[in-house]
Amino acid sequence: MISETYRQLKEIADKEFSEIIEDSGVILSYTGKARKLRLKLIDGTFADIWYSHEGEYSYHWEQTETRNKVYRHDNSPHLKWSYVKTFPKHCHDGNQEHVVGRVISPKNLRKQ
Repeated sequence: MISETYRQLKEIADKEFSEIIEDSGVILSYTGKARKLRLKLIDGTFADIWYSHEGEYSYHWEQTETRNKVYRHDNSPHLKWSYVKTFPKHCHDGNQEHVVGRVISPKNLRKQ
């Protein structure tokens, strides 16, 4: 169940990253279902973690209020980003419209 996944991730984040997490909690939909996990960070930014039962996901780091930046990695198959080599996986790198494909693997790391 998604709510249990969020609960477990919240517990891990609170324990392992307590020095940078100011607050954490599950955001609920208007019907009361777990929608995503939000981690509020000490620098004024926040990170959202979203999963679906269908295997879709998104990791979102919102820095709009502090640095005017947004970073997100997701696998939503938006046709707008179908040109990205790793489609449907893609990253919003700095803002919503700057999208790149990134896949980190041991093979890619050896090249760096």
